[in-house]
Amino acid sequence: MSTAPETTNQYRVGTSARLLPLSKDPFQAPTDRDMLPSERRLFVQTHRTCVFGYGRRSDGPAMSIVYYVPDDNGDLLVATMAERAKAKAVARNGKVSLCVLDETWPFAYLQVYCEAVIDDDEETLVDVMMAVAERMSGDPVPAEMRPAVKAVAEQEGRVLVRCRPYATFVTPPRHLHSNNQQELTHWVSASMPWDAPDPVTNS
Repeated sequence: MSTAPETTNQYRVGTSARLLPLSKDPFQAPTDRDMLPSERRLFVQTHRTCVFGYGRRSDGPAMSIVYYVPDDNGDLLVATMAERAKAKAVARNGKVSLCVLDETWPFAYLQVYCEAVIDDDEETLVDVMMAVAERMSGDPVPAEMRPAVKAVAEQEGRVLVRCRPYATFVTPPRHLHSNNQQELTHWVSASMPWDAPDPVTNS
């Protein structure tokens, strides 16, 4: 009997969804205030790596670093092997957390709470694998390589994990430039709905 997770197209958005291109200018988190809701979404859309966290049956949360690809519907897409624990965990319980990583110092991080499913869209899976290769190397994969990428997906039993964000939690970057500085401050952050509007300010 196969142990591969069941697939679904429950959250399929069809050909209307477009993968966002690799950003050449990732959003830099402000150091003096919390990120606005729109900035949180921009931070996620313009970065490329995250810690994928999911619950285990008996132990604490499992975590692994993965590349993700956002689409223009707000979903975050991850390609993994069906036999890996991430895919099996999503099949058990779709609640996952993606801790999106900054790549500049001082580091910021933004946690995204998601509902995840295994999507059976094979063409989008190949699209994501090609997009991940670009995020790893910095260069796009030529279109003529698509059949080879699809063959790898089939050989490795790759599946598409579609993560739909519903909330975020962020901590701004902090850096200690010296051990006697006085201006290093911290404050309490909070979880925020993914689609929250920016607050209205009086100008």
